[in-house]
Amino acid sequence: MNPEIVFQTRGLTKVYDMGEVQVHALRGIDLELYAGELVVLLGASGSGKSTLVNILGGLDTATDGEVFYRGRELTRADDRELTEYRRHHVGFVFQFYNLIPSLTARENVAIVTEIARNPMTPEEALELVGLGDRKDSFPAQLSGGQQQRVAIARAIAKQPSVLLCDEPTGALDSKTGVIVLEALERVNRELKTTTVIITHNAVQADMAERIIYLSDGLVTRIRRNAEKKAARDLSW
Repeated sequence: MNPEIVFQTRGLTKVYDMGEVQVHALRGIDLELYAGELVVLLGASGSGKSTLVNILGGLDTATDGEVFYRGRELTRADDRELTEYRRHHVGFVFQFYNLIPSLTARENVAIVTEIARNPMTPEEALELVGLGDRKDSFPAQLSGGQQQRVAIARAIAKQPSVLLCDEPTGALDSKTGVIVLEALERVNRELKTTTVIITHNAVQADMAERIIYLSDGLVTRIRRNAEKKAARDLSW
């Protein structure tokens, strides 16, 4: 049985006008991402990884080409439709945690659950990332890795079908980063969330089912891991 295609892009192109200079961030990307898989997008800074993920997540729009989410063309969606799409289908995790300092971990997660259609409880989401015992802590009382796991709990609490992570361990040391990757691995395994992790760290590719290599706005190679490594076995 063929896996369900969650994202499909055809000729995806993004050009930024910077005054007199045009920056070609994406140069015609054809790609398919499948339901429930864990994918790593690997490439140097400026290779187009973040631009690609921002377009898939409805945070940015393409200059040319097509993007389909479960057969629905996102490239034709207006702002209101993209807002609805982001709200109900996509979870985002960024390098910086963007938690609200005056709210507890539970309250930071509840911001999302209050507007979602079919959320889990904040407590369930925090339990899933191993922070059930820190739900009443404020961000300042948590380490960087714990704050990032609260951010993951917030992203997954609405039960999105897609989780897009842009350098989620970029601000963390290796030991803490592995704990965060374990949380993403668990979410992918238990919720069957299609999970995309952007990184420039080649070691992290070992935990993915597929690795998509980007360079200068192009997909240069796609590799399937014969055997996935557990996040806990990674170090860099």
